[in-house]
Amino acid sequence: MSPFSILLLGFAMSTDAFAAAVGKGAAMRDPRLPEALRAGAIFGTIEALTPLAGWALGIAAAPFVEAWDHWIAFVVLAALGLHMIVASLRQESQAEAAPAETGKRHGLLALAATGLATSIDAMAVGVGLAFIDVNILVVAAVIGLCTLTMVTAGIMLGRALGRLVGRRAEAVGGLILIAIGVAILHEHLSGAA
Repeated sequence: MSPFSILLLGFAMSTDAFAAAVGKGAAMRDPRLPEALRAGAIFGTIEALTPLAGWALGIAAAPFVEAWDHWIAFVVLAALGLHMIVASLRQESQAEAAPAETGKRHGLLALAATGLATSIDAMAVGVGLAFIDVNILVVAAVIGLCTLTMVTAGIMLGRALGRLVGRRAEAVGGLILIAIGVAILHEHLSGAA
C-alpha cells in the first residue's frame, strides 16, 4: 500500500467515529477542547488497537488462503464500505423520526463503548490487511491519529454542524473503503498478468 492509500484508509476508518463525535458534540453542553481531545484520544487508541487484533487473526489464517488473499482484502473492504453507506442512509431516516437529545456530558465508559462500537470495522480491515504486504504498525498508528483528529474536530463542530454532516462523512468513508479495495484488487491482478 502506498502512503497515500494508508492515509486514505486512516481517514476512511475514522469517518464513523467522526459521525459519532458530531452527534456527541451536538448533544454535549458547550463542548470544550480538553473534552474533545480526551474523546479523540479514547477513540483513537481503540481504533488503533482493533486493526492490530484483526491483523493477528488474519495472519493466523493467511497460510490457508494465500491464493485468494487479494480477493479477501477486496471483499472485506468493499463489504465494509457498503455497510457504512447503508448505515449512514438508515441513520438519516431514523434521525428524522427521533426527538432531539438534551445537552449532556459523556463519561469515559460511554465514550469507550462508542469508540469500540465504531472500531469493529477497523478490526475487519486488519484481517484484510493481513493478506497484503503492509506494515500494520504504521497503518494502525495512522488510523489512530486520523481518528484522534477527526473525533476531536467532530465534537468541536458537533454543535454547529449537527448530525447531517456526520452521516454524510460516514458514506464518504464507505466509498473510500470500496475504492481502496478496488485498488488492492487491481494492483494484485495487474501484477499477476
